[in-house]
Amino acid sequence: MNDTARRPRRHHATPVRHGRQRTPSAFGAILKTLAVVLAVALVSVGSVAAYAINNLAQQVSANAVDISGGEDAPPAPPLLGAFEGGFNLLVVGTDNDPNQGDSFGERDATLNDVNILLHVSADHKNAVVVSFPRDLVIAHPECTDPTTGEVFDAMSAQPLNEAFSRGGLACVNSTIENLTGLDINYAAATSFNGVIEMTNAIGGVPVCLVEPILDTDSGLDLPAGTSVIEGQMALAFLRNRHGVGDGSDLSRIASQQQYLSSMARTLKSANTLTDISKLYGLANAAAQNIQLSSSLASADSMVSLALTLKDVDLNNIVFVQYPSGDSVDYPNKVVPVTDLADALFAKVLADEPFTLGDDATGTGSTVVGTDPGATTEAPAETTAPEASVDPADPATDAPTTDVPPATTPEVIDGLKGQTAAEQTCANAFSD
Repeated sequence: MNDTARRPRRHHATPVRHGRQRTPSAFGAILKTLAVVLAVALVSVGSVAAYAINNLAQQVSANAVDISGGEDAPPAPPLLGAFEGGFNLLVVGTDNDPNQGDSFGERDATLNDVNILLHVSADHKNAVVVSFPRDLVIAHPECTDPTTGEVFDAMSAQPLNEAFSRGGLACVNSTIENLTGLDINYAAATSFNGVIEMTNAIGGVPVCLVEPILDTDSGLDLPAGTSVIEGQMALAFLRNRHGVGDGSDLSRIASQQQYLSSMARTLKSANTLTDISKLYGLANAAAQNIQLSSSLASADSMVSLALTLKDVDLNNIVFVQYPSGDSVDYPNKVVPVTDLADALFAKVLADEPFTLGDDATGTGSTVVGTDPGATTEAPAETTAPEASVDPADPATDAPTTDVPPATTPEVIDGLKGQTAAEQTCANAFSD
């Protein structure tokens, strides 16, 4: 209350006339009632949304794990904006972790059976997704479990999927860094149940089979042609090995790349990106089923990741298998093909795009088409402007231009994989 309002009123001899109050109309009362109801509804919705977002953030933070190894944390992403520059993200699929349930059996230790590295270029125009075979025999660095402090000695030659048992997500991250020479600042791990819930939240992912596949080991039972899968059937498709290709883990990787390519197309479709219920369901499924590195465990980081990827052209998202081959020293395992791996990661480290050679499709997979919604961003051809030449002036006999010549990405022959724009079908197992 201001000073003016506190001053005593002056009394006048003239009688005060009281105005007649208007009788409120029924229509006006209804409008006021609706306004109150609307205000309460808006406040309630806002409160629920704020609670939901806060609840998700708490779940993510509570499960976060430090993968930095004592190094400085990466810069925080901008609020509701894309990452600045490029980044590397490791995604690990675990077997026998506490969240997978009893229906998948038990093992003596939790294994990192799926190991996928995502690299996004600094200009956000290209992305590379590298799948590492779980049975890849490589050197493992010394690891310290960030939750218990237990130290695990370095090993010279062991399968990649033993890394998680030696220190969780942080150790898998260090092992892939040691193999590739990359700095990986962001990582995430999910279980079987996580795959199921994430696929359900998206509304299913279309996959294609050349012939029907019935595999009792994984539970996969699908007809020839395209099927939209979710739940247990999506997990069965990703786990299936004996029913596809040559029955090897490399054939399974080709199926996983088909699935991930289709998921990328689904996530980039207008129906998915504009469906609030699907987006919230996806966030909720992620919070409950994915363990994130502390560098990624915030709403801002996850939003920035999505915003960075959403504009990458499908033709410029390349899925590749880490180059590997058989070895007499390690039966039923694979070892790195060093020259080809060096060529691949030289491009990734230099942040340079590349393309796959002919017949690059992975074992057990057949290309059937290209997504008509994808656009091919071929380098624009540049034409030098015509210069005015004076015949009398010898200096103008050879006109020059400062426009650089167009370049095309280098082809790396021998790599197996596909682009996100390519639609592939899985081949049934054959000897």
